[in-house]
Amino acid sequence: MTSSIPSPTPAKAPVFTALLSTETNGFSTIPTGLASFSEAFVRRDASLEQPHGIGAYLGVFRALAEADGRGVIESVSAGAEPAGLTVQAVYESLRDHILDDLRAAGPVGFVLLGLHGAMMATECDDCEGDLLARVRDIVGPAVPIGVELDPHCHLTKKMRDAADVIVTMKEYPHTDWAARGREVYAICAAMAEGRARPVSAMFDCRMVGFYPTTAQPMHGFVERLTGAEREAGILSVSLVHGFPWGDHPDCGTRLLVIADGDQALAERTAERLGRELYDQRHQLIPAMPSIDQAIDQARSLAGVVVMADTADNSGGGAPGDTTHLLRALIDADIGPCVFGAIFDPGAVTLCAEAGVGAHVPLRIGGKLGPSSGDPFDVSVEVAGLVEDLQQTAFGHRFSFGPSAWVRVGAVDVLLVSRRSQVYARDAFTGMGIELANKRVVAVKSSEHFRADFQAVADHIIPVATPGALQMDFAALPYRRKRDLGFFPRVADPLGVDD
Repeated sequence: MTSSIPSPTPAKAPVFTALLSTETNGFSTIPTGLASFSEAFVRRDASLEQPHGIGAYLGVFRALAEADGRGVIESVSAGAEPAGLTVQAVYESLRDHILDDLRAAGPVGFVLLGLHGAMMATECDDCEGDLLARVRDIVGPAVPIGVELDPHCHLTKKMRDAADVIVTMKEYPHTDWAARGREVYAICAAMAEGRARPVSAMFDCRMVGFYPTTAQPMHGFVERLTGAEREAGILSVSLVHGFPWGDHPDCGTRLLVIADGDQALAERTAERLGRELYDQRHQLIPAMPSIDQAIDQARSLAGVVVMADTADNSGGGAPGDTTHLLRALIDADIGPCVFGAIFDPGAVTLCAEAGVGAHVPLRIGGKLGPSSGDPFDVSVEVAGLVEDLQQTAFGHRFSFGPSAWVRVGAVDVLLVSRRSQVYARDAFTGMGIELANKRVVAVKSSEHFRADFQAVADHIIPVATPGALQMDFAALPYRRKRDLGFFPRVADPLGVDD
């Protein structure tokens, strides 16, 4: 963000904050109910009580507000692992808690919300837009509303009409959530104090895709976004990746620019950057080896190979219980491997009942639906049990629940009771599994694993596995998305090659 905004001055009106976040996979059959939300929900002070990181966004907002001499009124903090549609009554209950708290708060200086942007309920495609519109109705037109979104969001007109400031994380893996939170706060504070007049413009790139930012060309494009924010009059630039598996009417890739009072500048900048990305669209199509190709590649490499089971990433709403890559690693017999985490509470319970050291026949995975594939019947050795296995993500701790470590030949397998992608090495080392001696470390994740595993990986291979998160975007069976004239379904939807 540009440094042209003067430093904030104390204001008496408090800041109202809340967090409501889940990413809805429109193709998933797994319902998102109240039990899916982490610790159900916390009414207040989640930023001061972060056993599982649920108050992380709110902690940034609280620290900044208190440093400015502002009071903080903190409402609901709730998050759920991505899955299918949220039960309408659950969404409405969480939404209404936030709205009731806002009404009870009285006059506020501004509102700051941590939302995902791709939350859908059984009777509402645009939960964030619905919530923001209701917040606007309560606070009126003059009170700034700021939102931090995940880049895998659906940027709807209802969201843009209701919020003054929308900022998405730039990095994927999302390593910059705190920086973006500070950005949202700074712009809202400047607006509340009359030091800035944010206006926004969006450019529709007419693309659907998957854009990790650790490699080119996306790494360089993020640097160009940051460079644009140093231009005079530009307050913020966000790339909305979109969530391809959301099956949302507005699913797609967009550029969002916030300028200080200059609508034409915002529009020019959004279009310029959006067309830059569009020009690289062919380079951005994911190219991943099949399972057999990945294993052949691993045989020829020295050192630790980290493989990603990309299509069964529960962080995108997948079941987390496929065994296609696991079976292939066992059959390949290429040396010590580790694979995880497979969501299978029943298998964990059986392992716990048998105890460490037991040899038991086990049916692993393949339980949650068609995309789970077939279950895997195999004899295992129970090598370890942990009552509450935790991993680190975004600087906080998240629970896998009761978990089991089983051995199948030279392959160590992590079974868990709480569905989550693997973010960090302590998902394995917390169970007692060593990684340094492994030929292959295979993780159920699409991209977030890189932030931590790159420290031990000599090679990283994302694998085109069977599962719920397929990367052939032209073939996704959309039912809700209205406009199907997007790249790669259409070669040149913006007509630049004519």
